[in-house]
Amino acid sequence: MARKPSKTKPSKTKPSKTAGPALTHIAASGEARMVDVSDKASTERLAVAEGRVIMTKATLDLIVSGNAKKGDVLGTARIAGIMAAKRTSELIPLCHPLALSKVTVDIEPDAKLPGCLVRASVKVTGPTGVEMEALTAVSVACLTIYDMIKAVERGVRIEGIHLVEKLGGKSGHYRA
Repeated sequence: MARKPSKTKPSKTKPSKTAGPALTHIAASGEARMVDVSDKASTERLAVAEGRVIMTKATLDLIVSGNAKKGDVLGTARIAGIMAAKRTSELIPLCHPLALSKVTVDIEPDAKLPGCLVRASVKVTGPTGVEMEALTAVSVACLTIYDMIKAVERGVRIEGIHLVEKLGGKSGHYRA
């Protein structure tokens, strides 16, 4: 049975100013904007994110043995994640381009999942944080693993991408 189209109109209300912290990327008039960070102190900042790629044990064994048809899955995913962190401002609207001082992407095969745990750590000294760079690194590394094994297993799942830890800046230390 086909659904009837909804006759409700999209809400045009602006976010309430008393509902909690304001969204920094939304101007008072409601438009998206890039936040001005020119007056913020330049501090050392770190963000760590992680995610999982879930697959069958047979597919994981293929990756670990180095016998995947497309080549070194983990090495390729690691490089892809690092490259993605460096290009975050080109991929995510309103992100500032940052001179990253360190990006690491670690991928651990885990027989218990079975699958791979992907973890990215990003550092910068600057006026804004690197959470988006860490999350982008994990996302692209997971997508690269998927891409390299999809011909072997279509049911691969990417799960649990999230920020694990953040240090630096006015908001201080956060740990999930």
